[in-house]
Amino acid sequence: MTPDEPSEVTPIFDRPLEERIRAYKRLPEHPSLPRTAEQLVRDEIMLDGNARLNLATFVGTWMEPEARALYSDAFDKNIVDKDEYPQTAAIEETCWRILADLWNAPDAAAAIGTSTIGSSEACMLGGLALKRRWQHARTAAGLDTERPNLVMSSAVQVCWEKFCNYFDVEPRFVPISEEHPTLDGHDLASHIDERTIGVVAIMGVTYTGMYEPVAAISAALDDIHQKTGLDVPIHVDGASGAMVAPFLQPDLAWDFRLPRVHSINTSGHKYGLVYPGLGWVVWRNASLLPDDLIFTVSYLGGEMPTFALNFSRPGAQVLLQYYQFLRLGHAGYTAVQRESQRVALHLAHGIDAMDAFDLWNDGSDIPVFAWRLKAGHTKNWTLYDLQDRLRMHGWLVPAYAMPDDLADVTVQRIVVRIGLSIDLAEKLLAEIRTQVRYLDRLDSPLPDDANRSGFHH
Repeated sequence: MTPDEPSEVTPIFDRPLEERIRAYKRLPEHPSLPRTAEQLVRDEIMLDGNARLNLATFVGTWMEPEARALYSDAFDKNIVDKDEYPQTAAIEETCWRILADLWNAPDAAAAIGTSTIGSSEACMLGGLALKRRWQHARTAAGLDTERPNLVMSSAVQVCWEKFCNYFDVEPRFVPISEEHPTLDGHDLASHIDERTIGVVAIMGVTYTGMYEPVAAISAALDDIHQKTGLDVPIHVDGASGAMVAPFLQPDLAWDFRLPRVHSINTSGHKYGLVYPGLGWVVWRNASLLPDDLIFTVSYLGGEMPTFALNFSRPGAQVLLQYYQFLRLGHAGYTAVQRESQRVALHLAHGIDAMDAFDLWNDGSDIPVFAWRLKAGHTKNWTLYDLQDRLRMHGWLVPAYAMPDDLADVTVQRIVVRIGLSIDLAEKLLAEIRTQVRYLDRLDSPLPDDANRSGFHH
């Protein structure tokens, strides 16, 4: 045996591969023992944050042991292979039909939908359907199909900017302001013309968690239609809110109850309560999804229709969504979302009681809220400094600038998800109070970090 070869009694932290892997960022020449490779990966991720203390992300970080076991049994299923896994394909359809019914489709049997890799893919499919239907209508009328545009809030999630960039659509941003903190129909007419393919309404703005009033946006579009003849549809980006509003605000009209709403997306891995990465998109009826966006391919002996940007992708998360639907039902989802909102309101009221802060919103929509530093409170520290102090103690609570016309406003935001209990919330409030006291004792400003990155969750 050479000195480089491990013996049966070589300690796990004294194996040659450990030194080699640190010296070279390239594929090792030789295999290692399974436990060595496992330990090296575990060592690498030890410095990651604690997922339960990550109040920055909307993405779910906890599921029950039964769901974890189901995931372990199904992680090798490729959902695109519907011939090999027909029951998984049937479960996928069951899930989006459940969503069509939950979102008040006039006839859930006439709806059409698909699972996706998160809401970003779902948004892009929704946007593509809007663009293609607009192109078809223009072609039928003998008009050109150049320079389509999509209207949305300046606080839109970055995936919509990607859609416009990738698919040659002009983004038209309606600025938010102190008077109009969301896209609410104000000044909408000045952004719409004959080349507008649709309007995006957000159920849970990324920056603050606030709902955009879809009914007010729809009413403004009705008025535009009456005055100009332009009949502009709505896609609802319900990444978070589409799995909260049906349970916490069931009487709110934001979904297929509004005829102008053509399609809705959500993230199964956010308030759908599933591990990353799963999204869903549903159209009111099949006529709103152009046939020429659907491909029929021959795959492993069968003919299969597919509508997606990805091809091979995991089926396990779809099964986890079905598990949650069966496990929780309407009452269970209501209880989970209500508890998250209770924690969010508790935190928001606790932060509002501190002299240093003003609330932007309180978590009454989705269980997400934001606050800003009270004007005139201090010149010695900012919310970025509070963010850094909290991170030192394990809490990830992001601070970031608001978009466009509010770019001089910095807010800090908390996302409450299942797993953040009232007990943990009390510990967070105590930590915020402690760090504010520390910062308030400063007798001079902290150094300004000019290289602070934007926040995109």
